[in-house]
This record gives sequence, structure tokens and C-alpha cells, in this order.
Amino acid sequence: MKKSLKTLVLTIAAIYSLNAQNTNTVEVPPMPEIPARQPLNSVPMGDWKSFNEVKLDIPIAEGPFEPTWESIEKNYPGEPQWLREAKFGIWVHFGPQSAGESGDWYARKLYSPGKRAYENHLKRYGHPSEVGYKEVLRDWNPTKLDPAALTKIYQDAGARFLMVQGVHHDNFDLWNSRYHPWNSVNMGPKRDLIGEWAKASRAAGIHFGVTFHHEYSWWWWQTAFGSDKEGSKKGIPYDGNLTLADGKGKWWEGYDPRLLYGIDLREYIGVEEKSHTDWSPAPAGIFSNHLEYDKWYATQWALRMMDVVAHYDPDFIYTDGTVQGPFTGSGTGTGFKANAMQTVMADFYNRTLAKRGEVNTFSIVKFRHKTNGTVNTEEHGIPANIKTDQPWIAEAPVGDWFYAPGFTYDSGMMIRYVVEAISRDGNAALCISLLPDGSIDEGSLNMLKEVGTWMRRNGEAVYGSHAWLIPGEGEIVDGKLRMLPGGALGRKQAEFKFGRQDFRFTTGKNGALYAFCMVAPSAGTKLKIKALGKDAEYLQKKIKSVKLLGYEGKLKWKQESDGLSITYPEGTSFATSVVFKVD
Repeated sequence: MKKSLKTLVLTIAAIYSLNAQNTNTVEVPPMPEIPARQPLNSVPMGDWKSFNEVKLDIPIAEGPFEPTWESIEKNYPGEPQWLREAKFGIWVHFGPQSAGESGDWYARKLYSPGKRAYENHLKRYGHPSEVGYKEVLRDWNPTKLDPAALTKIYQDAGARFLMVQGVHHDNFDLWNSRYHPWNSVNMGPKRDLIGEWAKASRAAGIHFGVTFHHEYSWWWWQTAFGSDKEGSKKGIPYDGNLTLADGKGKWWEGYDPRLLYGIDLREYIGVEEKSHTDWSPAPAGIFSNHLEYDKWYATQWALRMMDVVAHYDPDFIYTDGTVQGPFTGSGTGTGFKANAMQTVMADFYNRTLAKRGEVNTFSIVKFRHKTNGTVNTEEHGIPANIKTDQPWIAEAPVGDWFYAPGFTYDSGMMIRYVVEAISRDGNAALCISLLPDGSIDEGSLNMLKEVGTWMRRNGEAVYGSHAWLIPGEGEIVDGKLRMLPGGALGRKQAEFKFGRQDFRFTTGKNGALYAFCMVAPSAGTKLKIKALGKDAEYLQKKIKSVKLLGYEGKLKWKQESDGLSITYPEGTSFATSVVFKVD
């Protein structure tokens, strides 16, 4: 019976695989004619609530998944076991915006006078009316980027998966993109970077996913259509205003700037104002004067993701956002409503089934409510309480999402971030920004080595773990357990002080309870874990043994009515946090 079932599954998978290959003939439609520009800030956004979601006419790989949330939820088998096992990953948030050494969103901010990115761009490249982001793309060449070597470094640090940036808001594809000419094979490094990361990951036996942030691009890029409001270049348009015809005889001849920067949408009320904020999206609504373009944009967005899925077979895909998904009409999904996300996911899962015989992949739809088939993320912050309603990954950068000078490198803040996440039943992915040439600096390298030492000693409390009954105990502030501050990891987190009373808990896949002391105590320190006392409501059994991970000696401990008392031993040189195994 088992053999017959297996044969049936493989036969169905083979059929799906053949059909999936046939969808590779899809061609992206040409950009439709763009209506004449209306005066700046003169057109109200269309009502996104009453606008009916558009169903995109994109063929997908055949299989049980259809491009609807209902079909995805019905057919998705649940969180893959490998994510539960992995727990810790590295966020490879790297691309041409690193060239500005200005932190996150360099490409957008270089067109905003007064911002650091604008000043850095003037010094490095020139004025954005003459030398814009397209020249950054032309010149960016990370000659020291070695995905195989970096993957080894990340694995040695304890990472079990990689989140690799495929395209950021700058709209530049980091693979051999068949649907978008502005890509890393055609210009810049002239390398298939996603292909290199996929090859390195598979050779190392580490899971990898590809992230996509290009849904933002059409409102994110609106700064490129402006001009300086004062000074010698006042009123001279930035290079976002260039056309395909303007490229004749130039290095970028044949490359339409509209495919990189998008089109000028500043006629819609609020778009221009929001484009100069640090992160805000355009106002909620529909770009209703551009409905044909809207549909084209969403279609191309989807086909580019499907291209990566078809050619690189990632273990997961990721879309950025702050609302329920891309192209929802509000928040980061402003501009249009379409089933683009559902289309991509259905195609992804059908292809996974065809190639692997099972669906052991997932889709991160950032900040989406509980939906079978999606994984959520928590950017910067970590929930105060245990979160088991859906799989989730805590994500944060060390310093910023792209490199800038002056970052704080501290293994302790990385380790404590991971511990805060796993004690609440999450996973953690941390970005270690690479230098513009693709190398990793000494501070980052030393930090990762220290994290790896800690992970090797305490991995049994991390990998495959679940949250315990409570996330931890310790100092209470305003009725809440005091925890590592939110935000990008920097000096504030590195200098944050925990005490010997601060503990976090996990349950290992072996069933044992683990207590993480959030500091490394000095010899002879008296520790007390209140939740493990005889009279506590949490532990329903008598403690038989207590061990300090990485320590071979015998501990002095006693389970008392008000807590588990432990005398920290001599002869250790552990740092950051120590872990006790309690049976």
C-alpha cells in the first residue's frame, strides 16, 4: 500500500513537473502607453476599499494550488519541519545600495537634498541630475563577494538558513532576470548573484530563500522625478525623468529608465510629500489614472518572482510590507489591488510539489495575519509574549540594512536577540551588512565567530526548540518582563544590562527544559530561578538533575519552595549567556 501511494505521488509530481515547464513560455507584456502627466498633487487617490481586486491573467504551474487564499489555505500542508529545526539564520541583505555607504534606502534618499545619502552621492558620483542611481548600478562591482566562503562563515556562526536579497526597492534584479533588463547579469558585476548563492547554499546543505521588495518601487522611486529646490542646480530634473530616447549614444542605450525608476506618479495627492519621509509609503488608494499601467506593473512584479522560483528552486520566498500583502491598496501595498501574491504563491507551491514530491517550502508575507501557507516576520521588535498562532521570524540588522561606517559589533546583542525570539517560539534572522565590494569586515567576522562558539555550546537548547509555558522571568517594568530593546542592533542593545535574575526558557526537541541566564555570572554567584520552585505553578514534577551546558563538573543546586537555587561554578570562561538543562 505504501509503495503504491508513493508511486502515485511521484507520478502526479512528474505530470505537474512537465506542465510546470510549459509555463516558462510566458512573456511579459510591453509597458502600456502612459497618460500625460497631470499637475503635481492635483489628483485624489482612488478609493481602495471599494476597488475590486483584479485577477491577473498569468498562467501558473499546474497543480492543486489555485491563485486564491482559499485554495492556498486548503492545500498547504503546514510549516515545514526544517524551519522548526533551523531557528537561526543570516539575512544576506546585500546589493548595489551598499555602494553609497549610507545605510538603508540609499537609492531613494540620494535624490533628497539634506540627507546623508544625497551628500555622499555628490562626493562619490556627482549631482543626480547628471549622474544618478543608474550610474551606481553601472559601476557597482562587488569583486570580493564570495557566496561559498560567506556561507561557510555563516554556518560556522550557527546559521541554519539564509535569506538572500533578490531585488530591493531600487528595482534592480540580482539574477539573470528574463523579465527585467536592469539586472546584475546585464550590468554592474555581470554576475548571476542569486545563482551563486543558490549553488553555495546547496553545496553547504543549508536552506535558502530569496527576498523581493520591488512592490514598493513605483511609489518609492518618486524622489528621482524631482529636482533641487535651491542652489546652482535648482530646477534641473533628476535622471528619473529621462526616456528611452535620451539614451541614444549613451552607455545605457537600449535600457528604458522607466523600467528602473518607474513613472512619475506625483500628480496623486500626497505622493510627493511622502516620498521624502524616512520610510512612509504613499497615501492609501489606487493610481486610478493609470489602471493599465497598474496591471502591467503587478504582472511584471509577479513574473519576476516566478522566474526565480522556476530557475533556482528556493526553500522560501519573502515579500516586504506592513499590511496584509502586496497590492492590497493601502500601506506599503498602495496603488493597486490584485491577486499577485496569491498567483506567485500558488505557482511556487505547485512547482515545489512537482520538483520535490512534497510542499516543504513557505512564503513570508511580512506582517500578514494568520494564514496557512504563510510565515510572518517581526522586524526589529520581538513580541512580549509567546506567539504560537503562526510561524514567525524575528528580523533585524546589525547597524542597518545596508552598510554605513560606525556600526557597533557585539556578539552579545546578537545572541540575546536570538534567545528572546526562540523563547517566544519564533526564529531569528540577522543581517550582517557586507562592504560595497562584497567582503565582510573584521568587526563582523569576529562577532560571528563568537556567536558560533556560543551556538556550538548551547545548540541543543536552540535548534528544534519550542517555547515553554512562559518566555522567561526577571525584572518587571510597567507590568512587563524587561527585555532587549527593539530596533536595529547597535550601541543601545550592546550596552543593555541584564542581571542574574533574568532568565529565558525553551523546551528542547529532546523534551528537556532549558533555562538561559541572560548573563554569564562570576564564580560563586547564587542564582535563583523562581518559576522552577516547588511551589511554582509551572513545573509539575520534581527536578532530578541540573546541568550547565559546556561544563563537565557537578553543579551545586537545590529545588526550594521559592525557586531553583544554583551556585555558579568555578573554572568556566563563558560569555554573554549560560544555559542550564533541567530534567
